[in-house]
Amino acid sequence: MKRYSQVSVEIGEFSNLPFWKKTDSMDLVYVGYGLVIVSLVVVSYILGAFNLLPHDPQEINIDLLMVSPGNSGYLLGTDFMGRDILSRLIVGIQAYFLPGLLAITIALVFGTFLGVLAGLCGERIDMVITYIANLVDSFPRLVLILLMVAAFKPDIYYIMIIVGITNVPVVAALVKSKINFLKQKNFIEAATALGLSNRVIILKHILWYNCRSVLIIQATLGMAEAILMETSLSYLGFGVQEPTPSWGNMVQAGANYFMQGKFWSSTAPALAILFTIMGFHLLGDGLNNIFERKRNK
Repeated sequence: MKRYSQVSVEIGEFSNLPFWKKTDSMDLVYVGYGLVIVSLVVVSYILGAFNLLPHDPQEINIDLLMVSPGNSGYLLGTDFMGRDILSRLIVGIQAYFLPGLLAITIALVFGTFLGVLAGLCGERIDMVITYIANLVDSFPRLVLILLMVAAFKPDIYYIMIIVGITNVPVVAALVKSKINFLKQKNFIEAATALGLSNRVIILKHILWYNCRSVLIIQATLGMAEAILMETSLSYLGFGVQEPTPSWGNMVQAGANYFMQGKFWSSTAPALAILFTIMGFHLLGDGLNNIFERKRNK
Protein backbone atom coordinates (compact mmCIF):
# COMPACT_ATOMS: atom_id res chain seq x y z
CA MET A 1 0.00 0.00 0.00
CA LYS A 2 1.28 3.48 -0.78
CA ARG A 3 2.63 5.60 2.03
CA TYR A 4 1.84 9.29 2.12
CA SER A 5 3.71 11.72 4.30
CA GLN A 6 1.76 14.24 6.28
CA VAL A 7 1.89 17.93 5.46
CA SER A 8 2.38 20.28 8.40
CA VAL A 9 -0.64 22.55 8.31
CA GLU A 10 -2.06 24.65 11.10
CA ILE A 11 -5.11 23.37 12.92
CA GLY A 12 -8.22 25.16 11.74
CA GLU A 13 -6.70 26.06 8.39
CA PHE A 14 -9.76 24.84 6.49
CA SER A 15 -11.47 27.63 4.58
CA ASN A 16 -15.06 28.03 3.49
CA LEU A 17 -14.15 27.80 -0.20
CA PRO A 18 -15.47 24.75 -2.07
CA PHE A 19 -12.79 22.14 -2.56
CA TRP A 20 -12.91 22.46 -6.36
CA LYS A 21 -11.69 26.05 -6.02
CA LYS A 22 -8.71 25.03 -3.90
CA THR A 23 -7.20 22.57 -6.35
CA ASP A 24 -6.37 22.29 -10.03
CA SER A 25 -8.33 20.62 -12.79
CA MET A 26 -6.09 17.52 -12.99
CA ASP A 27 -6.94 16.53 -9.42
CA LEU A 28 -10.63 16.83 -10.26
CA VAL A 29 -10.09 14.62 -13.31
CA TYR A 30 -8.39 12.01 -11.12
CA VAL A 31 -11.20 12.06 -8.57
CA GLY A 32 -13.90 12.10 -11.26
CA TYR A 33 -12.44 9.11 -13.07
CA GLY A 34 -12.01 7.26 -9.78
CA LEU A 35 -15.61 7.92 -8.75
CA VAL A 36 -16.83 6.66 -12.13
CA ILE A 37 -14.88 3.44 -11.64
CA VAL A 38 -16.16 3.03 -8.08
CA SER A 39 -19.74 3.58 -9.29
CA LEU A 40 -19.32 1.00 -12.06
CA VAL A 41 -17.89 -1.53 -9.62
CA VAL A 42 -20.74 -1.05 -7.15
CA VAL A 43 -23.44 -1.15 -9.83
CA SER A 44 -21.88 -4.22 -11.44
CA TYR A 45 -21.67 -5.95 -8.08
CA ILE A 46 -25.37 -5.30 -7.47
CA LEU A 47 -26.26 -6.59 -10.95
CA GLY A 48 -24.28 -9.74 -10.34
CA ALA A 49 -25.68 -10.24 -6.84
CA PHE A 50 -29.27 -10.06 -8.13
CA ASN A 51 -28.45 -12.05 -11.29
CA LEU A 52 -29.44 -9.16 -13.60
CA LEU A 53 -27.10 -10.34 -16.34
CA PRO A 54 -27.36 -10.54 -20.13
CA HIS A 55 -26.56 -14.28 -20.05
CA ASP A 56 -25.94 -17.04 -17.55
CA PRO A 57 -22.21 -16.76 -16.73
CA GLN A 58 -21.99 -20.54 -16.13
CA GLU A 59 -23.89 -21.63 -19.25
CA ILE A 60 -21.71 -23.67 -21.61
CA ASN A 61 -22.57 -23.52 -25.31
CA ILE A 62 -20.33 -25.68 -27.49
CA ASP A 63 -21.89 -24.18 -30.63
CA LEU A 64 -20.62 -20.70 -29.69
CA LEU A 65 -17.01 -21.27 -28.70
CA MET A 66 -14.76 -18.19 -28.90
CA VAL A 67 -17.39 -16.01 -30.60
CA SER A 68 -15.88 -12.61 -31.41
CA PRO A 69 -17.30 -9.48 -29.71
CA GLY A 70 -20.58 -8.18 -31.08
CA ASN A 71 -21.67 -11.42 -32.72
CA SER A 72 -24.60 -13.68 -31.80
CA GLY A 73 -25.79 -11.23 -29.14
CA TYR A 74 -22.57 -11.36 -27.12
CA LEU A 75 -21.21 -7.83 -26.62
CA LEU A 76 -17.72 -8.96 -25.54
CA GLY A 77 -17.84 -12.38 -27.16
CA THR A 78 -17.53 -15.79 -25.53
CA ASP A 79 -14.70 -17.78 -24.03
CA PHE A 80 -13.30 -21.21 -24.87
CA MET A 81 -16.37 -22.88 -23.35
CA GLY A 82 -18.95 -20.65 -24.99
CA ARG A 83 -19.67 -18.64 -21.84
CA ASP A 84 -20.56 -14.95 -22.05
CA ILE A 85 -17.49 -12.85 -21.21
CA LEU A 86 -19.48 -9.75 -20.22
CA SER A 87 -21.59 -11.67 -17.70
CA ARG A 88 -18.49 -13.32 -16.27
CA LEU A 89 -16.77 -9.94 -15.97
CA ILE A 90 -19.71 -8.60 -13.97
CA VAL A 91 -19.88 -11.64 -11.71
CA GLY A 92 -16.08 -11.62 -11.37
CA ILE A 93 -16.33 -8.43 -9.31
CA GLN A 94 -17.71 -10.55 -6.48
CA ALA A 95 -14.34 -12.30 -6.27
CA TYR A 96 -12.64 -9.20 -4.85
CA PHE A 97 -15.37 -6.77 -3.69
CA LEU A 98 -16.37 -8.18 -0.30
CA PRO A 99 -12.93 -9.73 0.36
CA GLY A 100 -11.37 -6.36 -0.47
CA LEU A 101 -13.71 -4.60 1.95
CA LEU A 102 -12.70 -7.15 4.59
CA ALA A 103 -9.01 -6.37 4.05
CA ILE A 104 -9.67 -2.62 4.19
CA THR A 105 -11.73 -2.95 7.38
CA ILE A 106 -9.03 -4.96 9.12
CA ALA A 107 -6.30 -2.51 8.11
CA LEU A 108 -8.24 0.62 9.06
CA VAL A 109 -9.78 -0.59 12.33
CA PHE A 110 -6.70 -2.24 13.83
CA GLY A 111 -4.31 0.28 12.30
CA THR A 112 -6.27 3.20 13.72
CA PHE A 113 -6.52 1.53 17.13
CA LEU A 114 -2.79 0.84 17.31
CA GLY A 115 -1.95 4.28 15.95
CA VAL A 116 -4.02 5.98 18.65
CA LEU A 117 -2.41 3.83 21.35
CA ALA A 118 1.08 4.56 20.05
CA GLY A 119 0.41 8.29 19.82
CA LEU A 120 -1.36 8.82 23.14
CA CYS A 121 -0.27 6.14 25.61
CA GLY A 122 3.36 6.98 26.18
CA GLU A 123 6.73 5.85 24.94
CA ARG A 124 6.59 2.33 26.38
CA ILE A 125 3.36 1.43 24.53
CA ASP A 126 4.69 3.18 21.44
CA MET A 127 7.85 1.07 21.55
CA VAL A 128 5.87 -2.18 21.84
CA ILE A 129 3.54 -1.28 18.98
CA THR A 130 6.44 -0.16 16.80
CA TYR A 131 8.19 -3.47 17.46
CA ILE A 132 5.08 -5.44 16.49
CA ALA A 133 4.61 -3.32 13.34
CA ASN A 134 8.22 -3.87 12.31
CA LEU A 135 7.84 -7.59 12.95
CA VAL A 136 4.80 -7.77 10.67
CA ASP A 137 6.57 -5.72 8.00
CA SER A 138 9.57 -8.05 8.10
CA PHE A 139 7.60 -11.03 6.78
CA PRO A 140 7.19 -11.14 2.99
CA ARG A 141 3.48 -10.93 2.24
CA LEU A 142 3.55 -13.47 -0.57
CA VAL A 143 5.21 -16.03 1.70
CA LEU A 144 2.54 -15.52 4.34
CA ILE A 145 -0.20 -15.92 1.73
CA LEU A 146 1.32 -19.12 0.37
CA LEU A 147 1.61 -20.49 3.91
CA MET A 148 -2.06 -19.66 4.47
CA VAL A 149 -3.02 -21.44 1.24
CA ALA A 150 -0.92 -24.48 2.17
CA ALA A 151 -2.32 -24.65 5.70
CA PHE A 152 -5.97 -24.23 4.76
CA LYS A 153 -7.13 -23.90 1.15
CA PRO A 154 -7.10 -21.33 -1.69
CA ASP A 155 -9.86 -19.24 -0.11
CA ILE A 156 -9.84 -15.57 -1.07
CA TYR A 157 -11.16 -14.47 2.34
CA TYR A 158 -8.22 -16.09 4.12
CA ILE A 159 -5.89 -14.35 1.69
CA MET A 160 -7.51 -10.96 2.26
CA ILE A 161 -7.19 -11.38 6.02
CA ILE A 162 -3.41 -11.61 5.49
CA VAL A 163 -3.51 -8.57 3.19
CA GLY A 164 -5.42 -6.60 5.81
CA ILE A 165 -3.10 -7.60 8.65
CA THR A 166 0.03 -6.69 6.69
CA ASN A 167 -1.43 -3.23 5.95
CA VAL A 168 -2.11 -2.48 9.61
CA PRO A 169 1.40 -1.03 10.26
CA VAL A 170 0.97 1.48 7.42
CA VAL A 171 -2.29 2.86 8.82
CA ALA A 172 -0.94 2.82 12.38
CA ALA A 173 2.13 4.83 11.35
CA LEU A 174 -0.01 7.45 9.57
CA VAL A 175 -2.39 7.89 12.49
CA LYS A 176 0.49 8.01 14.96
CA SER A 177 2.31 10.68 12.94
CA LYS A 178 -0.86 12.77 12.77
CA ILE A 179 -1.33 12.54 16.54
CA ASN A 180 2.30 13.47 17.14
CA PHE A 181 1.84 16.52 14.93
CA LEU A 182 -1.27 17.55 16.88
CA LYS A 183 0.62 17.11 20.14
CA GLN A 184 3.34 19.47 18.88
CA LYS A 185 0.67 22.11 18.32
CA ASN A 186 -0.64 21.63 21.89
CA PHE A 187 -3.99 20.74 20.34
CA ILE A 188 -4.73 17.78 22.60
CA GLU A 189 -3.67 19.64 25.75
CA ALA A 190 -5.92 22.55 24.83
CA ALA A 191 -8.89 20.25 24.19
CA THR A 192 -8.33 18.55 27.56
CA ALA A 193 -8.13 21.92 29.30
CA LEU A 194 -11.51 22.84 27.80
CA GLY A 195 -13.04 19.85 29.58
CA LEU A 196 -13.53 17.54 26.61
CA SER A 197 -13.52 13.84 27.38
CA ASN A 198 -10.86 11.57 25.93
CA ARG A 199 -13.48 9.75 23.84
CA VAL A 200 -14.62 13.01 22.21
CA ILE A 201 -11.05 14.15 21.61
CA ILE A 202 -10.04 10.85 19.99
CA LEU A 203 -13.15 10.05 17.96
CA LYS A 204 -14.22 13.52 16.93
CA HIS A 205 -11.32 15.92 17.02
CA ILE A 206 -8.47 13.55 16.12
CA LEU A 207 -9.94 10.81 13.95
CA TRP A 208 -12.88 12.59 12.33
CA TYR A 209 -11.52 16.10 11.88
CA ASN A 210 -7.84 15.35 11.31
CA CYS A 211 -7.46 11.72 10.18
CA ARG A 212 -10.49 11.06 7.98
CA SER A 213 -8.76 12.17 4.79
CA VAL A 214 -5.83 9.85 5.50
CA LEU A 215 -8.15 6.91 6.19
CA ILE A 216 -10.25 7.54 3.06
CA ILE A 217 -7.14 7.66 0.90
CA GLN A 218 -5.80 4.46 2.44
CA ALA A 219 -9.16 2.78 1.82
CA THR A 220 -9.07 3.59 -1.90
CA LEU A 221 -5.49 2.42 -2.25
CA GLY A 222 -6.28 -0.66 -0.18
CA MET A 223 -9.06 -1.68 -2.55
CA ALA A 224 -6.73 -1.27 -5.53
CA GLU A 225 -4.20 -3.48 -3.79
CA ALA A 226 -6.89 -6.06 -2.99
CA ILE A 227 -7.91 -6.21 -6.65
CA LEU A 228 -4.31 -6.64 -7.76
CA MET A 229 -3.66 -9.33 -5.16
CA GLU A 230 -6.84 -11.28 -5.92
CA THR A 231 -6.43 -11.21 -9.69
CA SER A 232 -2.74 -12.10 -9.51
CA LEU A 233 -3.31 -15.08 -7.23
CA SER A 234 -6.30 -16.25 -9.28
CA TYR A 235 -4.14 -16.04 -12.40
CA LEU A 236 -1.54 -18.24 -10.70
CA GLY A 237 -4.19 -20.69 -9.48
CA PHE A 238 -4.03 -19.82 -5.77
CA GLY A 239 -7.11 -17.61 -5.61
CA VAL A 240 -10.62 -18.08 -6.98
CA GLN A 241 -10.93 -21.40 -8.77
CA GLU A 242 -12.84 -22.33 -11.92
CA PRO A 243 -15.71 -22.45 -12.71
CA THR A 244 -16.26 -19.43 -10.42
CA PRO A 245 -15.36 -16.38 -12.53
CA SER A 246 -12.53 -14.09 -11.52
CA TRP A 247 -10.79 -11.56 -13.70
CA GLY A 248 -7.50 -13.28 -12.92
CA ASN A 249 -8.50 -16.80 -13.95
CA MET A 250 -10.30 -15.37 -17.01
CA VAL A 251 -7.03 -13.84 -18.20
CA GLN A 252 -5.20 -17.10 -17.54
CA ALA A 253 -7.79 -19.19 -19.42
CA GLY A 254 -7.89 -16.84 -22.39
CA ALA A 255 -4.10 -16.51 -22.66
CA ASN A 256 -3.89 -19.91 -24.36
CA TYR A 257 -5.83 -18.54 -27.35
CA PHE A 258 -4.16 -15.13 -27.57
CA MET A 259 -1.55 -16.13 -30.16
CA GLN A 260 -4.30 -17.69 -32.29
CA GLY A 261 -5.79 -14.23 -32.84
CA LYS A 262 -8.64 -14.82 -30.36
CA PHE A 263 -7.43 -12.19 -27.96
CA TRP A 264 -10.73 -10.87 -26.58
CA SER A 265 -11.24 -13.56 -23.92
CA SER A 266 -8.05 -12.47 -22.14
CA THR A 267 -7.91 -8.81 -23.21
CA ALA A 268 -11.33 -7.88 -21.81
CA PRO A 269 -10.60 -8.96 -18.20
CA ALA A 270 -7.04 -7.63 -18.44
CA LEU A 271 -8.33 -4.18 -19.41
CA ALA A 272 -10.92 -4.38 -16.65
CA ILE A 273 -8.13 -5.04 -14.14
CA LEU A 274 -6.01 -2.20 -15.53
CA PHE A 275 -8.71 0.48 -15.60
CA THR A 276 -10.19 -0.50 -12.25
CA ILE A 277 -6.88 -0.51 -10.37
CA MET A 278 -5.89 2.74 -12.08
CA GLY A 279 -9.23 4.27 -11.08
CA PHE A 280 -8.78 3.49 -7.39
CA HIS A 281 -5.18 4.70 -7.44
CA LEU A 282 -6.06 7.95 -9.21
CA LEU A 283 -8.92 8.48 -6.77
CA GLY A 284 -6.49 8.10 -3.89
CA ASP A 285 -3.92 10.40 -5.53
CA GLY A 286 -6.53 13.04 -6.33
CA LEU A 287 -7.98 13.00 -2.83
CA ASN A 288 -4.49 13.20 -1.35
CA ASN A 289 -3.70 16.26 -3.47
CA ILE A 290 -6.97 17.93 -2.52
CA PHE A 291 -6.94 17.15 1.19
CA GLU A 292 -3.24 17.58 1.89
CA ARG A 293 -2.31 20.06 -0.87
CA LYS A 294 0.60 17.94 -1.95
CA ARG A 295 0.47 18.40 -5.70
CA ASN A 296 3.93 18.97 -7.22
CA LYS A 297 3.81 21.60 -9.91
